[in-house]
Amino acid sequence: MRYFLELAYNGTRFQGYQIQPNGMTVQEKLENGLSILLKTPTSIVGCGRTDTGVHAAQYFAHFDTDSPISDRFVYALNALIGYDIAIYNIHLVGDNAHARFDAESRSYKYYISTRPNPFSREVAYYHPRSEYLDRNKMQEAAQLLLEYKEFATFCKTNTDAKTRFCTLTRSEWIEDEENHQLIYHVSANRFLRGMIRLIVGMCLNVGRGRLELSAVQQALDEQKTLQTAWSVPPQGLFLMDIKYPYI
Repeated sequence: MRYFLELAYNGTRFQGYQIQPNGMTVQEKLENGLSILLKTPTSIVGCGRTDTGVHAAQYFAHFDTDSPISDRFVYALNALIGYDIAIYNIHLVGDNAHARFDAESRSYKYYISTRPNPFSREVAYYHPRSEYLDRNKMQEAAQLLLEYKEFATFCKTNTDAKTRFCTLTRSEWIEDEENHQLIYHVSANRFLRGMIRLIVGMCLNVGRGRLELSAVQQALDEQKTLQTAWSVPPQGLFLMDIKYPYI
């Protein structure tokens, strides 16, 4: 039978989600725990990849097993995988359900601290001169993206993506003055490799006056990379709100 794991993880101490030869990953940690618990080698398929240092407030991965799943399965798996990953639920799904391909939409948030905070160094990017950022221009840059369907401008090179088309349904900045944060919200049916960090970098450059909005529009029209492309640090990025028709 096929099951979906619903989980979250702090990506700080992982070399990303997908198994790598040079360090521990979220996928490897989960597969090790499942293999011990189910007493047989068990592989998983995740809903997407995250880079080194990127987090997930919600994540899904599926696996197949003939072993019975007890009421204590989630508790037992959490005990095996350490404190940087938390399993929240396990869902029995159809045999053809797919954690990656069946996801109808995904969302990300990118957190920027507007003042130094020793407690958020792993989960937000501190921008030292945020008071000089033009919030209105940043919002215009974010909203501009909703007018486009193709995003080669915000895709890392050497990607295996066969198409650069994405349908964005949300792209906006929210300021949380109480917590001294700027938060970028974005939702789409799919995302390209490195896309959100490049978009956030673009918005910050527009807000700092280092990049004109017209240059962003021209790059998108021509599907070319920005000359001032900036991929912001990974620690502020969170994957969340993955939607399936059957969960």
